[in-house]
Amino acid sequence: MNTNDNYNVQVDVKTTYMEEHSIPEDDKYAFAYHITISNMGTIGAKLLSRHWIITDGDNNAEEVRGAGVVGEQPYLSPGDSFQYTSGAVLKTPVGTMEGSYQMIAEDQKKFDAQIPVFLLSVPGILH
Repeated sequence: MNTNDNYNVQVDVKTTYMEEHSIPEDDKYAFAYHITISNMGTIGAKLLSRHWIITDGDNNAEEVRGAGVVGEQPYLSPGDSFQYTSGAVLKTPVGTMEGSYQMIAEDQKKFDAQIPVFLLSVPGILH
């Protein structure tokens, strides 16, 4: 067995434009993102912290780091998933987010779970 099989956390993302919380004339575009974190590995792991890179349509990037997600540091046994919803406000109608979750496995090995780049976009803005 490959040791990388032990530490395999998958991140899936769905996004929603929140028109009711957006003020386009003030360059405020609100988005929600729904995250599912799944432990596909063979060993339990706890999410310690997060690192996000949020880039707007003008290529301005902001980095966000913090403990846990939505106030929690979930422990995921093999096969378990954790879901949460959070949000971001951009100054442009299109942007991206990406990053990683810093994890610690039950054998005390630390590893990063990559969050793939995902698009935040006002519906109909991209053709």
